[in-house]
Amino acid sequence: MNRDVVISGGGPVGLMLACELRLKNVDVLVVERLSEPDLTIKAGSVNLTTAEAFYRRGLLPAVDEIVRQNAKQIEAFMKSRGGGGPNPAIPVGHFAGIMVASRGVHFDDPAFREVGPAARVVVIQQQAVEAVLAARALELGAEIRRGVEVVGFDAGDDGVTVRLDDGTEVGAGWLVGADGGRSFVRKHAGFEFPGTDPAITGRQALAELTGAEALPAGWQHGNGGLYVHGPMPGRMLTVEFDGPPADRTTPITAEELEDSFRRVSGADIRVKKIHSATRFTDNARQATTYRQGRVLLAGDAAHVHSPFGGQGLNLGIGDAVNLGWKLAATIHGTAPDGLLDTYTTERHPIGEWVLEWTRAQVALMRSDVRTKALRQVVTDLLLTDDGATYLAKKLSGVLHRYPIDGEHDLTGRGAPDFAFADGTRLGEHLQDGKAFLLDLAENAELRETASGWVGHVTTLTAKCVNEPALTGVLIRPDGYIAWAREDGTTTGLADSLHRWFGEPA
Repeated sequence: MNRDVVISGGGPVGLMLACELRLKNVDVLVVERLSEPDLTIKAGSVNLTTAEAFYRRGLLPAVDEIVRQNAKQIEAFMKSRGGGGPNPAIPVGHFAGIMVASRGVHFDDPAFREVGPAARVVVIQQQAVEAVLAARALELGAEIRRGVEVVGFDAGDDGVTVRLDDGTEVGAGWLVGADGGRSFVRKHAGFEFPGTDPAITGRQALAELTGAEALPAGWQHGNGGLYVHGPMPGRMLTVEFDGPPADRTTPITAEELEDSFRRVSGADIRVKKIHSATRFTDNARQATTYRQGRVLLAGDAAHVHSPFGGQGLNLGIGDAVNLGWKLAATIHGTAPDGLLDTYTTERHPIGEWVLEWTRAQVALMRSDVRTKALRQVVTDLLLTDDGATYLAKKLSGVLHRYPIDGEHDLTGRGAPDFAFADGTRLGEHLQDGKAFLLDLAENAELRETASGWVGHVTTLTAKCVNEPALTGVLIRPDGYIAWAREDGTTTGLADSLHRWFGEPA
């Protein structure tokens, strides 16, 4: 077999990358060692930038019903715990277990400008995301082989020979490791993976419980660590500062969960049945580069950290959307010099921020007297309107900005969901994965400048009703703005088109 790209790992990151590559007619093989999807409890929500990525690829209808059902379950659970009511305090998220309600958030902050329909997608399990992306990848023509894993490869200047455990060898132009925190691809290729060692043991489960009726919902700080009950029925989580688990792979027993919960909460709960359970730590490491020749990393293969704040899934989806169009252009021979290297340049700082964000939370979760005093100060700050807004902007991803040269403030940021006079919105126009140039002032010079990139850049002449000052915007396939003007000129447009899309036809 010969493929343009082999992706090792069929989780959400590998599947999202497969979708992005297939939109560009790249021949993709996804290999996944598990024969069936992993149903172990994992991430339970996505942030705004991930929801925007789904929206721009037409995936919102596939996730909407799941999100609605989850919202109903959470509402029912919160009412059973004495919450809910006509004006419930909807949380925007937490920092180190400090819950922050959305009622104080300044959603009129410019960072939240025109987020569009993506704002309604929040609570959705990682398994549901994986199922949606798998269906879409197959629909687009990707091949997914389950029950097979990469056991070796030889990478050269012209390609990669990938060896699978079924005895098959695959010749590929590129190999992408999206195979998780213990990535074989990363280790075999020799990527450096520095970071900090773990200090905690976390346990998370969906189970049938008795004796938990009197426990408060949400994050609670106990004498021996932290615990969580909810927001879904039967969901429990504990964090203990006694070092990492001796063995993360052995099955978790009901007795282990009961003992851990008792140590951190003092409550004598009983676990009647475990539906799903997992252990985790705060091991925090990041590859120094995401590319070595013909081998690339994405998702947990490139960076690992504790799950606090739910950033892991979002970080990996962002990697896939950033990498997909750049790798496709490189394969098709249309990429300008250095395009693929911008994958590391743009994504590495965001991964670094997530690692620091999670490390800070672990530090603030400790139960010693000094940390408790500091946590009270941080709590007071986060519960102010400005503090809540800061947290919401950080968790949502709206502050992520790539180092793209340009004078306009929007340059390097994710594009707002522009509304047009014909009733359509920007997200509806980005489903084919092409770059998009908005001519918002009927500028013939702008259209003439872009004419050499027809086929790579779609030009739309329209009137923007929610950003009337803008006269022209160039949006990359990943939804980030590469160029914008308000003065009606095309200054810098040709340079930006060359920078991101190579030479004109």
